[in-house]
Amino acid sequence: MGPVEFIVLAFPEEQLRVPAVEAVMGLRKAGVVRLIDGLVVTKTAGGEVLAAEFDAFMELQGLLRHREAARLIGAEDVEESARLLERGSCALLLLVEHVWAEDAAIAVRAAGGRIAGSVRIPPERTEAA
Repeated sequence: MGPVEFIVLAFPEEQLRVPAVEAVMGLRKAGVVRLIDGLVVTKTAGGEVLAAEFDAFMELQGLLRHREAARLIGAEDVEESARLLERGSCALLLLVEHVWAEDAAIAVRAAGGRIAGSVRIPPERTEAA
């Protein structure tokens, strides 16, 4: 198995932006990532936090149908992600395996090594460089 990452993709309204979702899901279809789990979280204009399964959204239906693992994104993840959101917005919470890195991870483990860590570099840092 390759490295696994929890990603929060925030949108400025209380509904998903379909073209952006389709682009992200295209990575799954291309085999670059494997979708392990996912939820949609909404923070209403009144500040209420709602979480919904993918199947509640037409554009996400069936994406987790053949899930191998049990639910891994829980209530704590929803609460923490909601803190990142403005009122009147939503987010796509994804737990993905980076399939593209699987061969390297297998080779490292076979050599007695392990993936010891990973750091996400903020886009503004790379743009400045």
